[in-house]
Parts: sequence; structure tokens; C-alpha cells
Amino acid sequence: MPHPLVVQLRFARTEFARGLAGVTDEEGRRRFEALNCIGWMVGHLASQENYYWVRAAQDIKLHPQVVELTASGRPPSTPDVSAMWAAWRDITDAADTFLETLTTEKLSQHIDFKGRTLPESIGTMLYRNIYHYWYHLGEGLAVRQLLGHTGLPEFVGDMTAVAYRMEGG
Repeated sequence: MPHPLVVQLRFARTEFARGLAGVTDEEGRRRFEALNCIGWMVGHLASQENYYWVRAAQDIKLHPQVVELTASGRPPSTPDVSAMWAAWRDITDAADTFLETLTTEKLSQHIDFKGRTLPESIGTMLYRNIYHYWYHLGEGLAVRQLLGHTGLPEFVGDMTAVAYRMEGG
């Protein structure tokens, strides 16, 4: 059974996907200053998971073009939303290989990557990743409203799969 924080990350992912479902490629490239476009948001979250859980944790290099287009500090871009979702699925699948190994004890450890220890513990990185999803979900729903979309999710979805459970329980 995955660690409860991993379960929460997976829930944040499903809510992100639910909130942005049905966006066309044309809509996904639309940018309303100073908001990011939805294609960028999807790639940006993929880029974070790629860095944390695939590249640093497993030393696997996936989808370098996503990092080029959407990593923090890069110039604004408007990537194809379908391509970003495909990369996001590949990256999150690869990330899950590492995330499945996490235990409470491992959450206080730090990842060593390319001869340096990352400054945040794995647990803090998980928190940052989870909260990052919620941040960009809100931004994405704002963009969808600006696009004229209606019937958008108004609240957090079904939490049956992520109901509270004690660590190790």
C-alpha cells in the first residue's frame, strides 16, 4: 500500500486532470496575460515530477523537451496540450515507480543527485508537489472560465479513495 502522502499526490493529479479535461489543443495554447496557458501548466507539473521523481530519484531522462518548454524560469511558451498530457502520463507513470517505494522513514531522507544533496527532504518535496498541483488547478480553472467554459468542477471530487488513514495503518 502506498504511503498516505503518495495517495494524496495521486489524488491531486486526478483532480488536476479532472479540472482540465476536455480542453482542445487550440484552447490549451491560449494565453491570457499574465496567466499561463493550460498546455504550459500540464507540462510544468510534468516537469516538476520529472525532476523530482524520475531524473533526480531514478536518474532517468524523460521528455527533455517538456523541461525546455515549461520548467520554472524559462520564457513563456504555449505548447500543445495533447503532447503535454502524453508526456505527463509517461512521466507520472515513471514517477510512480519511485513513489511506490516510499515509507515514513524515507520521507525524512534527501535525494542525492549529480554529486549534490537536494535541499528538501523527500517528504517536503512531496508536499511541494501536491500543493503545486492545487495551485495550477486553480489557475487552469480561471483560464477555462476566461475561455467561456461552463459546468466546471466547483469543489474537490470524490475522496473515497483518499479517506484519512494513519501512516502504517
